[in-house]
Formats: sequence, C-alpha cells, structure tokens
Amino acid sequence: MEPSPVKGKPQGRLLVSTTLDAKDELEERLERCVGIVTSLINGLSEREANDALTAHVCKGAQQHEEVCLGLFTLLLTEPAQAQRCYRDLTLVNRDGMNVVLVKINQILMEKFLKLQDVCRSQLVWLVRELVKSGVIGADGVLMTLMKWTMRERTLESGMLIAMSVYTYLRLIVDHHGSPTLLALRQKEVDFCIGLLREKFMDCFIIGRDLVRLLQNVARIPEMELLWRDLLHNPQTLSPQFTGILQLLSSRTSRKFLACRLTPDMETKLLFMTSRVRFGQQKRYQDWFQRQYLSTADSQSLRCDLIRYICGVVHPSNEVLSSDILPRWAIIGWLLTTCTSNVAASNAKLALFYDWLFFNPEKDSIMNIEPAILVMHHSMKPHPAITATLLDFMCRIIPNFYPALEVNVRQGIFNSLNFIMEKRVLAHLAPLFDNPKLDRELRSMLRERFPEFCSSPSPPVEVKMEESVSLEMDNHVLDKEDGCYDNTEATFSDDEEELNNKGKKREFRFHPIKEAIIDEPADITPFVDQLDETLREKVLQLQKDSDTETHCEVMQEIVDLILEEDFDSEQMSTLASCLAELFKGHFRGDVLPDEITEESLEESVCKPVCLVFRNLCQMQEDNSGFSVLLDMLAELYQKQPKIGYHLLYYLKASKAAMGKMSLYESFAQATALGDLHTCLMMDMKACQEDDVRLLCYLTPSIYSEFPDETLRSGELLNMIVAVIDSTQLQELMCHVMMGNLVMFRKDSVLNILIQSLDWETFEQYSTWQLFLAHSIPLETIIPILQHLKYKEHPEALSCLLLQLRREKPTEEMVKMVLSRPCHHEDQFTTSILRHWATKHDDVLGEHIKALLIKNNSLPRKRQSLRSSSSKLAQLTLEQILEHMDNLRLNLSNTKHNFFTQTPILQALQHVQASCDEAHKMRFSDLFSLADEFEDSSSKPPKSRRKAPVSSSLRSRKGAAQPASNEEESVSSSASVSTRSAAALSECSCAPETLCSSLPPLSIPGGGGFQAQSPQAEEERLVCRGLRQRLRDAHQPRLPL
Repeated sequence: MEPSPVKGKPQGRLLVSTTLDAKDELEERLERCVGIVTSLINGLSEREANDALTAHVCKGAQQHEEVCLGLFTLLLTEPAQAQRCYRDLTLVNRDGMNVVLVKINQILMEKFLKLQDVCRSQLVWLVRELVKSGVIGADGVLMTLMKWTMRERTLESGMLIAMSVYTYLRLIVDHHGSPTLLALRQKEVDFCIGLLREKFMDCFIIGRDLVRLLQNVARIPEMELLWRDLLHNPQTLSPQFTGILQLLSSRTSRKFLACRLTPDMETKLLFMTSRVRFGQQKRYQDWFQRQYLSTADSQSLRCDLIRYICGVVHPSNEVLSSDILPRWAIIGWLLTTCTSNVAASNAKLALFYDWLFFNPEKDSIMNIEPAILVMHHSMKPHPAITATLLDFMCRIIPNFYPALEVNVRQGIFNSLNFIMEKRVLAHLAPLFDNPKLDRELRSMLRERFPEFCSSPSPPVEVKMEESVSLEMDNHVLDKEDGCYDNTEATFSDDEEELNNKGKKREFRFHPIKEAIIDEPADITPFVDQLDETLREKVLQLQKDSDTETHCEVMQEIVDLILEEDFDSEQMSTLASCLAELFKGHFRGDVLPDEITEESLEESVCKPVCLVFRNLCQMQEDNSGFSVLLDMLAELYQKQPKIGYHLLYYLKASKAAMGKMSLYESFAQATALGDLHTCLMMDMKACQEDDVRLLCYLTPSIYSEFPDETLRSGELLNMIVAVIDSTQLQELMCHVMMGNLVMFRKDSVLNILIQSLDWETFEQYSTWQLFLAHSIPLETIIPILQHLKYKEHPEALSCLLLQLRREKPTEEMVKMVLSRPCHHEDQFTTSILRHWATKHDDVLGEHIKALLIKNNSLPRKRQSLRSSSSKLAQLTLEQILEHMDNLRLNLSNTKHNFFTQTPILQALQHVQASCDEAHKMRFSDLFSLADEFEDSSSKPPKSRRKAPVSSSLRSRKGAAQPASNEEESVSSSASVSTRSAAALSECSCAPETLCSSLPPLSIPGGGGFQAQSPQAEEERLVCRGLRQRLRDAHQPRLPL
C-alpha cells in the first residue's frame, strides 16, 4: 500500500509545505547549490557551460559537492533539462556519484512523502538511469525506493531480485479484487513468476516467508502452477532445490521483513518499542491507527507489522529491564484491530510462523517469545484472546501442510521447550490447563502437548539471563489487567463474552470500536436482601429498557430512600444493584458530539442523574441531603466513574447552575473524605475514558476549586498528557478570554519545575498555556537555575523565545549570567547578544551594577541576599566568562556594545582589584578597559617620560617629581580639608564607583598626577580609595 503524499501549499520547487511550515534546511541548501550552478552556466553554450562546471569542480571538495547537488536538484525540478543535467553530472562528478546517492537515500528516508509530484517522478527516472549506467551503489538506492513500492525492474543483484519478489508478492494481494488494478496485477504476477522460475535460488534467500507469501496468491491460475511445482516438482525450479521443507527450514532475514513497512511506519514502531512507557501508549497507538490502519485496504498490513515486530525488533537488555512498552503488548493491540476473519487468520499465522519449523540452533528465542507472552498476559484480563491463539496453535499442526505434520509438531514442541529452557515462562501447565479455557480446548491441548500439561505450578516470571536477550515481564500484574481495552477482541473464531469486572483503567489499548453486546445484569445475589417495596422497584428497572420508565422508577426509589423509616443498612445492597443495572450508562462518551443547550440537557437525562438533581434541589441542612450523599458514596465505591459524571452534571445541567460546590460535599461523604484526592481520582478516570469531557470540565474545575488545582501540577499533567493540538488551542483561548486560570504567581514556578520531568509535548503544551496567561516573566525566571542544557531543551527554548521579547531587568540579567559556562550551552550568549542589539544601554548598566556588586561586596554580606539571589549564586568569574563569550561572539560584527562607558568603567573597577590569575585569563576583556583609559587620558604636564603599566597604575604612594614636591607639601592642609568635605558629600557607597565622574587621568609621570589636587581628590574619594588618598597627601621629605 503506497501512502498518500502530504498535502499543502507548494512554497519551494522541491518539497510541498504549508504556510505554517518553516523553510526546510535540506531544500534551502539544494536551492543554494542550484543558484551556484545557474550562475556558472547562465548564458553559456553547452561546451562552455561544461568547461565552467569542470573548472569550478576542480577547486575543491566543497565546490564539487555544490555542483553535483545543484545539477541533481535541477534534474528533479526541471524535467525539460533532465537529460542535459544528468549528462553534465556524469561528466563532472569525481566520486562515482556518491554525493548524489547519499542525498537520494536521505530524501527517500526523510522527505519522500513531501516531494512534489514532478520531483517524485523525476527521482524514479534518475534511479532508473543510475541502474542503466551501472553506478555502484544504485542497488542500495533501489532497495530503499522499494519501501515506497518500486516500479522498475532490474536483475543486477541477487538480493535485489529477492527483494523485488517479496515486495510484489505482497502487492498482488493488495491489488486483488480491484478492476482498475487488474492490468497492473497481471504485470506483477508475470514479473514474479518470471523471476521465480528463472532466478529461483536468488529468491531462495527470502527464506520461509516466501512460502507464506506464495500461499496468499496460490489461487491465481498462473501462480497455482508454480505452487504445484514448488510442492511436487522442486527440481524444475532449480537443481539445488530439494523441496519445500528446505525453504521452510530457512529463517527469513530481517531485511525482507522490514521492506514492506515505509520508513515512516518503521520509525514510529521503533519509537514505540524504545521510548514509550508501558501505560502511556494510548495516544501513540491511536495516531498510528488513524494514520495507517483505518482503511479497509490496511487489513493486510497487520501481518507485515507483526512479522516485523517478531523478526526485526529485538530490544536490548537495557530496554527489556525498563518500563518501556513491550512487544507483546503492541502485538496484542494489533490483533484487536483486525476487523476481518482473513486478516485475523493471517495475523495469527504471522505471529506463530517461526514456531512451525523452529530450530534452536538456527532460530532466535526473540522470534517466538512475543506469542507466548501475548497468551500469558491475556489470560487474566482477556481469556478469549488466549483461547483463540491456543486453538490456532493446536489446529495449525495438522492443517498447515499434512505431509509435514510431524515436522510442524516438532517445531512447535521445540519452541515450547526452548521457551521453558530460557525461562521465559517457568511452567506452561497453568496456561494450557487454565479453568478459564473451555473443556474442549483444554482436552485438545492435553492431547497435543501432554509434556507441558503435567506441572501444577503456576507460571512464574524469572529474571532475565544476561547471556540471552529475553523479553521478560517487567511489569506488575495489575498493569496487565486492562492492557487492551474493555471492548472484546474479534477474531475468526466465535468467542464467548469476556467478563470485564475488576479491570483497572491504567493501561489499555483502544482498538477499532465494535458493537458491545451487554450481558444481562445479574443482581441475584443482592436483590433478595432488599425489602419488598425496594425489591419490586429494582426488578422493574431490570425488566424495562425504556429510559423514561427508568427515570420514573428511579425517582420513586429516591423518594423511598428519603422516607424517615428507610433502613440505612440496605443502602450498600441497593447501591450494588443500581451499579450493576446502570453499568451500560457509564460506557462510551458522555459529552455530545455537537454541544448545544438541547444536547447537553438530553445527555443528563439518565436515571443516575435523578440522584444528582434531587441533591441540587435540596438545602444542605435538609436531613435528606445527607442520606442522598451517603447513597452516592455507596455508588461511588461500586462504580468510581460516578464522580466525574457528577461533575459533568453540575456543569451541563441548567438545574445545577451555581451548584458546583455540591461536589465538595460529595467528596467529604466518600470513603476518601478529602476533596483534593477525590477530585484528582475522578479527573484521572475522566482522562482515561473521555478526553473531550476532560477538556470540557477543565475551566469549571479550575475556577471552582482553585486551591486544589493550582497548588500542584497533578491535574495539569493529566490534561497535557492526553490533549491534542486542537484541544490545546481551545484551552489557550479559554485562558485569554478569562474563562480559565491554570497558573497563579505563588505556585507557577513550582509547577513549571515539576513539568521538567514530563514528556516533550507535555512540556511544550504547559509552556504554551503559561504564556497565554498574563504572568510577568520575572515570576518564573528563577527556573533558569534548574535547567540543564542537555536535559531540559524544551523549557530552555520556550524561555529563550520569551526573554527575547522582554526588556532586560537586573534580575533577568542576573539569572541569565548565573548559568554555568559550557561551550555547548549557547543560551546565555544568545540572549545577551539579542539584548546587546536591542537594549544595549540598559544591558550595559545592569552588567556594570552586577560586576561592581559581585566584585566589592564582602562574603558575609552575600548571605543576606534574597531567596532568588541565593538560587542564582552568581560569581564574578561567571560574569566575566559570559562577558568574554559575548565579546568573542560580537568580535566580527560592527556592534559597539563593549565601547559603552558603563561597561568599561566596570571592567576598570574589576581589573583594579582582581588577582593576577584573573587578569591573565581575561586579558583580552580587560584590554578593552585599557584602551578606553588611554583614549580618555589628557597630555601630561610633567617633562619626565616614562611608560605607564598596570602595575604603576595600581601602585600606592608612588613618588612625585622633585619639582612638584614643595607644592604638594604646602597644599596638604587644604587638600585634607577638601577630603573630609568630599567624603561627606559623595552619595556613592564606599565600595562602588561613581559613574558621574570621568575616569582617572594617568599621564606619563611616575605616579598618580591629576590636573589639580582637588580634582584628584574627588576622583580618588569616589573610587573608594581612602587609604590611597591619605598616603598620597602625606608630607614627604625632600630627596
């Protein structure tokens, strides 16, 4: 079955995309290569163009790749130039077309469904030309193309011949019965017969699955002749072929089992068996079913999927020992999706096919293990599934091929024996002689397999042996109880109805839903315990099937309960009867497909809703109110779904408007006795049964019970774990319209931190819902301290996009700078670069303040920071590292961020007090401050010329020139006076640098020398260098 291409608006010449899709990187690169080729050959003759291309290719490997990919893209997008482009490509390539082959494989594996129709046709044409030209590696490309249904024929490779036969034998089955495909099917039949008769030993490498495929087409007249020769005259096909047993004893390579799955299907299946946790597979299976298994033509695909899972998907021991979705669970789900008898029989044959001629020396335990585990795990929740598989296993022995009955029996015996030897199951007797199986089947099993029916011990799952990759039961039994669904699976055999009592909801598959035949309600154990009046009403409910009659009788029962002489000891018995009688009301969807006032009112006209309505009409101080609550509490124990049905009634019914608080009274009346626990359990049940109803209830639940819903992320996780993109958008609209509040400032940070352990889509949904609220980003900015670049890419990407819209505050900059420096983590550098472009002055002031604060504050004062600051743990070294990374990032641009006065002043301040190690480590960064200092200095008055170094600038009490000594001594008194005044008037903290004054002017003299003692003093005071000031104005003796 060939998948349909993606539909969308063509934006590029190569791929089909929608207006919402980002530009594809591969397409952009190929278009750049087309531009290079076009610029080289534009306006030239063919010979001149070839010379230009050859000259460009000779420049290097990059130019060679650009020309080859440009010609390849032109060939796909311009059919009129295809011949010329292919000729030029063969002339200029220097690597045997390797660049082109690699790119074709990439397109086939990743982009084939998105290719435009013209490009897809051209790609097939190109592959044919490569085959005709004998290009090495073309067979590999052709095998990949056959995954999308190969159309061309080649006989160059034995493996390719076998792959072609395998592919077309399966396609013949899919094309059977369609008049429009009759001619095509005949070509496929002729093609396969020709290859099988002429190249049989090349086809022999397919192995035993060749027989399975030929069985499916053996009724076609031409194939029937081949089938007879295969069974009775094997030598006519090949002298080396001894008979069908030789073929059936050969194991099929995984290459063939994988070739009938498209790359997209294969990727999804591998993801499910390696990444999806057991119990969280529902949405993935629903998507897979909608995408690939929803049409009638897809029925034959089940056997291909099962063969692929058994023969190709062999998980590692690490996966087997985890809680990843096991293979048997996927196969069980696939079996339940079969809606035709033929598809179900073929699926069962595909599951047991490796059992029939199993040889422990050649075959793998992993090929036979899924079948035994499907039967074992289905026995308790779904005995009909186990029964039909065991029945198939018994009947296949004499019916597969009577002439080889002994061999088939031995193969199945070998399989069962090897299963016990490898301890997949410790004993088979509890499986073969289980009382849930009917007597005839158990008798047949004892007759066929007496060796495995003797042990009375129950099956015990043991730990996996390290030497053999076995798929053990890594999950507790309560996860098995509901692993498929409450809906009965349908196979070719007639099954008896399953008893669904006691099943848990946590882990289920959801097959294509079929009509459910309800068993008659059995209230015999309870009805005799009721008094005569109640018994009569309950039996009337059992007898009648009309909903209106049920409602009338239910109202009469409520009236009896509210009577003063009602015996409360009958409450539990009555609840058991009602739960059994109304179990059908709790199946299926509650919410109408089209939500209108009429449809909502109609949906709450059920007998159970009579209890809800009577509660809404009563006052809480009424004695009957508590009696009905006790009745509901008893019903809740028998039927847990009553909880979210009550929530739905309180929201949907006009009679219950404004009565949502009634649910709190109900929760307190239950055995749980706690609103939060009861609410979470009911919403969990709703999540598992009806996602639409969950989304419908969400606004009311959040608005009516804010303390229970907003304080943790439990309910939010339930919602984002199951919603799709449409439902997410609807919730965001509710938020923006003011109907829904899912976050509040005091708890949003904790919820977002909790979400870091959720699945990727769940995290993105959570961030989308958060951004729909009007919560300041500063509220959650401390989450940056919890984010690691390899473990939390979802949160980091959402934060990055939001931060770029914000004007930076000091707290934001502080949190961004507090992230550890790592060469692979580009978060801090990217947002700093953006802010430096858009808000350079604001960012410069914030960085200056943080640099000076972290450089000057003593350690004991750092403990007095706020709680968010404690989280940050920002250090001076971190700031300098991020500043240096930003400097390198901006080095090749014309941006002048590092020429700002605040930045350079702060760097001067840090440089003056940091140790030599930091000066050397960040010398390039500090050199910016040196350049600023030199450029702002004035010409010296001193006649002495001496080089100025950083050590001289930082030296205290350097000697003045002799000519100025007397002036310095004479003015010391006035300077001291002005010092005190300046110290008292300066508003700057002693540890900080006053930005209102220019930096120190350091001319070429031997020490600090300002234009006047007063100017020098003011600068020194504002730098906080009091000790230096005192030293500078001490009287000195003449030399």
